[in-house]
Parts: sequence; structure tokens; C-alpha cells
Amino acid sequence: MKASGDYLTQCGEILTAVSRQQGLIDRIADQFAESILCGRMVHLFGSGHSRIMVEEMWPRYGSYPGWNPIVELSLTFHNLATGANGQRQAMFLENVPGFAGRILRNFDIGDEDSALIISSSGTSVVPVEMAEELQEKGVTVVGMVSQKHSDASEAKRDDGKKLGDFSDMILDTGAPVGDAAVQVSGLTEKVAPLSTLGGVILVNAIKAEVAERLVEGGAPPSVLAAACTAGVARSTELFEAAYDEHSRRMAKLYENLGK
Repeated sequence: MKASGDYLTQCGEILTAVSRQQGLIDRIADQFAESILCGRMVHLFGSGHSRIMVEEMWPRYGSYPGWNPIVELSLTFHNLATGANGQRQAMFLENVPGFAGRILRNFDIGDEDSALIISSSGTSVVPVEMAEELQEKGVTVVGMVSQKHSDASEAKRDDGKKLGDFSDMILDTGAPVGDAAVQVSGLTEKVAPLSTLGGVILVNAIKAEVAERLVEGGAPPSVLAAACTAGVARSTELFEAAYDEHSRRMAKLYENLGK
């Protein structure tokens, strides 16, 4: 089989693995919709390439307010690779104890909020501490890992705790141990990872389910829509309405800081 054919076959297996989690997706959507309907936020966090799922959730076409994408550039800025802002620094920082607390210090988070924390291995210190601190604030935390990869990975914390230890519910991207999926003749290491594919499918399935619940709850969201589908005027109207609502929701996360 061609290398690309092998990868595409495994992509189909990822879709199957994600589909088996429909009941869990429904329960998570119930929780997230409840937070959004009461005027609060669902906090999204991932370091490294897990940032991709954070920005997939919001903001982009087909998305709507209610999500707080926490993206720390020092942990997610990849394109330079080496030198200033390089990967050596980012991978070091994502295992610095206490960093998660400094990020969360910027927000007034309450127990009506929810959170989705993404980490393929579930072992990096910052996302694990992020989940731990949010749980301590009474937030319902959903973790997303690649379960086989996480099980095979050693915890970075001294106490051996991983993301799953601080998650009320845990999603599995379905990716294999090591993430990379395709064996190429002449190469020892596999290429072509799968965790992002599984993660993107999961967050969009959740997004769709939450939207349905918001409509049923009498609060249909302002969905970002392209001008070529909604028309220029409607697209602009939705754009302004969505970002205005996002700003109002974010304001609640700042108003009581330090009190």
C-alpha cells in the first residue's frame, strides 16, 4: 500500500474511534451549553500543537461566542523552530510548575464555567496544572488526550499525575502511541501524526451539539458565516454581533479581578 493510502485508511479508523464516543460528546455538550446559556464561558487551553484545537473551536466560520481560547504564545509559537522563540524554549516552558497559575490569574473564573484542556500525551505540566487549578475553582473540566499515547507516556509531574487525573470527562483522539502513524520503508521512525485529526473532529462535533442545545434553550448563537453563503450584509451583521457578545462575556472575566 502507498504511504498516503496507509495514512488515509488510518484516518478512517480515527473517525470510527471518535464516533464511538457519541454518548460522551452529548454529555460534554450538555455541560458546555449550560455554561454558555447562563452567560459564562467554556475555557479552552492547549500547549504545543494542541493550540490547533483551541483555535478550531473559536473564532472561525461556523463558530459562535461562548468560548474563551486561552493561547499562550510562549507555549505555542512554532514557525521559527530554532533561535529566539524556538521550540527548545517552548517545550521547556510547558513543563514549568506554576506557569498555569500565572495564566489563570488573568481571569475571574467561577464554578458556572466549563473547560476543555487538550494535551495529546496528557503529561505536560502546564496543561495538567491548568486542569487541576480549574477543578479547584469548581469548574467542570473535560480533558482531551490520545489515550494509547498517554498511557505509554511517563508523567512529567513528580506525583505521577496526568491530565486524566484532573478531568471530569476525558475524550480520546484515537491516535496511536507516538502519534505518528505511517511506516515508510527505509525509515525507522514513523511519519504523519493523527492526533490533530481526531481532535478537530471531536471539537467540531461538540460545537455542533452545543449549537443545537443553545437553540433549544432559546438562545440561538450568532454564528460567523461567510459572505458567499450568508450574503455580505448578513455576514457583516453576524461578525459584529458575535465579537460584541464575545467582548461582553470576556468583560465578566475581568470585572472582579483582585477583589
